[in-house]
Amino acid sequence: MSVNGVTGAAGTYDAYKTSQTDVKAPEQTTDKTTTDETSKKEDTGAVYEPSNEKPTDSTKKTYTQNTALVSKMKADQEERQKQLQNIVEQLMTKQGQTFNSANGIWSILAGGKLEVDEATKLQAQKDVAEDGYWGVKQTSERILDFATALTGGDPSKIEEMREAFKKGYKQAEDTWGGKLPEISQKTYDAVMAGFDKMAEDAKTTTDTSSNTTTDTTN
Repeated sequence: MSVNGVTGAAGTYDAYKTSQTDVKAPEQTTDKTTTDETSKKEDTGAVYEPSNEKPTDSTKKTYTQNTALVSKMKADQEERQKQLQNIVEQLMTKQGQTFNSANGIWSILAGGKLEVDEATKLQAQKDVAEDGYWGVKQTSERILDFATALTGGDPSKIEEMREAFKKGYKQAEDTWGGKLPEISQKTYDAVMAGFDKMAEDAKTTTDTSSNTTTDTTN
């Protein structure tokens, strides 16, 4: 191969190389308008728009009374009242019988009377004494204790128990065949006074709790 041929080829290569080097790739430009519009769309997509739709009647909450539970609670309440009535009837009747025995008389309910022996009479006198088991104080306390136990100490049940006591006392009179002895009438008054105190104590407790809550919030 001749020298000129090599030289010519080299020159042609250099010229091609130079031409390739001088040619720059066109710069890519970003269309600002397109970018701004895209940005706006993205921002718009992130905006929360509250719905103007109002809930329909079908979406409103409905409440259904649990009739089975209500019936059970009512039955339990009636059962407690009945229990206290029966207890009061038994206690008042027994107290009356003991009182008569203390006075030497055994009362046949709604019927005749029989004399009691001396030992029974002496024991009955102790039982109906002021501090005796069948005295006014202990008998009234037992009735109030039964009432409290039957309601679990719920102050809202005090008046229900008071009414149950009245009915029980009336049952005892019916069983007795008339008015009960004086000691039983005094016991009646003591029990009623006891219910009054329970109601007053419950009211005081409620008022105190209310005042404490008010002071705390202030």
